[in-house]
Amino acid sequence: MPYVTTADGTEIFYKDWGSKDATPIMFHHGWPLSADDWDNQMMFFLQKGYRVIAHDRRGHGRSTQTDTGNEMDTYAADVATLTDHLDLKGAIHIGHSTGGGEVIHYVARAKPGRVAKAVLISAVPPVMLKSDANPGGLPIEVFDDFRQQTAFNRAQFYRDVASGPFYGFNRPGATPIQGVIDNWWRQSMMGGIKAHVDCVKAFSETDFTEDLKSVDVPVLLLHGDDDQVVPIKDSAEIGITLLKHGQIKIYPGYPHGAFTIHADVINADLLAFIES
Repeated sequence: MPYVTTADGTEIFYKDWGSKDATPIMFHHGWPLSADDWDNQMMFFLQKGYRVIAHDRRGHGRSTQTDTGNEMDTYAADVATLTDHLDLKGAIHIGHSTGGGEVIHYVARAKPGRVAKAVLISAVPPVMLKSDANPGGLPIEVFDDFRQQTAFNRAQFYRDVASGPFYGFNRPGATPIQGVIDNWWRQSMMGGIKAHVDCVKAFSETDFTEDLKSVDVPVLLLHGDDDQVVPIKDSAEIGITLLKHGQIKIYPGYPHGAFTIHADVINADLLAFIES
């Protein structure tokens, strides 16, 4: 399996499929998942003739179960190491949730010519944590509970997240998809518990405001208005006002994990943006 080694010795697992001459699309997964969360999109865009790349963030999936470096600056540096290793040019970077934060943090720092466009799906920017400067955010107690449950009740907590708010399966009339729930749990349990706990701070407290303002490539924001994990009013609806070249599409009733359970709709919108 392919790995790239970072400056601190962390081994980052990645997939790289398709012609090396094709336009590259790199996918960035959410907490606490892995590159496998993008299976549908990887196959869709591979069949459309694109080169598709996805990695397991440090501490997640098949990458090293790190106890240090589990924060956004290092996540972005790890992406830079991989994109340098693969010499990606004119790439489209697509991130979901925490991965959306990773995308914008990387793109704001990327070498000239590396990035053509970016997409943030149900993503955490500009900042999730409630504060005087961000009164619409979520209180610290929400994230403290995430840390407590992850650290000491991870297996059950991950079942509860996947079968409940992540895909909106807790909504009246929703039909849970057991395979999707099982796959979420499988991916999550592959990662390192210390890294997963640390990542809660990374996705909830990192302020991406200046990243959003500084990015000079087209950025598409996709978000469901029934996202129970990253509420749209404190994320995409603010983020779009900070971007120089931003577009936004809001999906009525869609949950946080919409790109999995509504892949046909979102894949089509991704393709239209990429080819525009």
